[in-house]
Amino acid sequence: MEKNKLNAKPGEVNGEMKWVHDSSVDHKGRIPLRASTGSWKASLFIIAIEFSERLSYFGIATSLILYLTKFIHQDLKTAARNVNYWTGVTTLMPLSGGFLADAYLGRYITVIASSIVYLMGLVLLSLSWFLPTLKPCNHANVCTEPRRVHEVFFFLAIYLISIGTGGHKPSLESFGADQFDDDHVEERRQKMSFFNWWNCGLCSGLILGVTLIVYIQEHVNWGVADIILTVVMAFSLLIFIIGRSSYRYRAPNGSPLTPMLQVLVAAISKRKLPYPSNPSMLFEVSKAESSNGRVLCHTKKLKFLDKAAIVESERTFAEKQNSWNLASVTKVEEMKLIINMIPIWVFTLPFGICAAQTSTFFIKQGAIMDRKIGNGFEIPPASIFTLSAIGMTISVAIYDKILVPFLRRLTKNERGMNLLQRIGFGMIFSIITMITAALVEKKRLETVEMNPLKGSLSMSVFWLAPQFLIIGFGDGLALVGLQEYFYDQVPDSMRSLGIALYLSVIGAANFLSSVLITIVDHVSGKSGKSWFGKDLNNSRLDKFYWLLAVITTVDMFLFVFFARRYTYKNVQHVAAVADCSEGKSDSGGAESVV
Repeated sequence: MEKNKLNAKPGEVNGEMKWVHDSSVDHKGRIPLRASTGSWKASLFIIAIEFSERLSYFGIATSLILYLTKFIHQDLKTAARNVNYWTGVTTLMPLSGGFLADAYLGRYITVIASSIVYLMGLVLLSLSWFLPTLKPCNHANVCTEPRRVHEVFFFLAIYLISIGTGGHKPSLESFGADQFDDDHVEERRQKMSFFNWWNCGLCSGLILGVTLIVYIQEHVNWGVADIILTVVMAFSLLIFIIGRSSYRYRAPNGSPLTPMLQVLVAAISKRKLPYPSNPSMLFEVSKAESSNGRVLCHTKKLKFLDKAAIVESERTFAEKQNSWNLASVTKVEEMKLIINMIPIWVFTLPFGICAAQTSTFFIKQGAIMDRKIGNGFEIPPASIFTLSAIGMTISVAIYDKILVPFLRRLTKNERGMNLLQRIGFGMIFSIITMITAALVEKKRLETVEMNPLKGSLSMSVFWLAPQFLIIGFGDGLALVGLQEYFYDQVPDSMRSLGIALYLSVIGAANFLSSVLITIVDHVSGKSGKSWFGKDLNNSRLDKFYWLLAVITTVDMFLFVFFARRYTYKNVQHVAAVADCSEGKSDSGGAESVV
């Protein structure tokens, strides 16, 4: 467990470390000076570009199903599947972007390169609306059939944005978290708050995206909205570059997958060797050999992999020089970390499937309900998504400013509650969301049946408010918890890839949502009338929502089963006297410094 007094090191001034010794460097390649680099002063530049990226993303994503049905003339099922495919690709691309950032390019360069690709997509999106040869229609704004060339350029543009997001999201968020020193008590606590306030910046961009940008799409045209997004993105990239001297940088360390393969090869080659009677006999690097002075404590799980760290005495020196024959305990434990994450990743997918409904069916429901307020002002359908962002912002603020201080005193846990507990509570909100959505949709269908001429236009769109707010509360717990979990629990060399793993939960969930829609459409169609008709009034989304509630409830029990058996990452300094007792970290997922 971290102790404040143990953070005192040579070079401290009045109890505060003057220099940052966490393997990061400043923009000139020197050891960073704490007073002038990192922390919140650097993070504000980083949050600014995240704000503009989320403004662009949600300005496009929340209205995408409406664009596909109105201008590309796709039916409901096809449009929902295409939105899920695009969202899935957008949130799976960070796996490749995060790998490149960690292994070869570095996070700062990856952010700049991916932002340029993102800008190219926004420029192409603007041109597809304004250039006469690329416009959706020859003359009118709404046409009965889309022009094929517009359709091609439109999809090319949004998938360029997917590629840009693939490098932007994992690199930027991990780069922001890199600005805080884990070995410094104040900065470590600031990092815990960073993920909460990062998401508040994200929500600010989301709110403007689904209100101002969506309003311009609805009442001016989509091309003007695309130009605004392009200008804002270019300006925020400039701000990000201006902050260059304030950042702390981490050098790429080569492929993070190679050491894991080396552990596996070494363990297999030594599979017949007897396990040592004392784990302390396993090989570990010395202080001089450690890249950042930090090693992982040995754990008793997955003992087969420990054989990779067994030293064969007759060829000790030669073996230590060959990473394919001998791995350190730290490398073995890093491999265990990734394996232990697999069940957590799998059993958070149903939460992602529930979240996927907010940008497809929830928005489509809002489009056919009464959206008028005040003196005849009509809310754009996608703007109802604002309630989700508001719910998330409220949830994050309450959690960070009220719950965490209270729980710290109650549990003596630095985080208040551990990471997997936070994710689990968020998943409960997703179950409540699906139940609420099912009840509201059943009410809407009854209204249509009673008044077929006016249909659900006699029902206010604010009937959807509870489900948006509840999923927002859940996002403030589960999504932020997933971000911090995957950043914190991966090996130090895989931080960008860790954020990509979090995003891949959402991406894979969107693909699974599309697969589930296809399966349910096929099965329900065979047994009678399909749950997904030509439009919402001929569909039974309420039954689909009940199905998601049941799936997520069953999944919740499986998640809790694995979460209770999870062992958190446990870090020690090789310069200190180690006490690597196995068990869950007292900080509930924070790296322990002995």
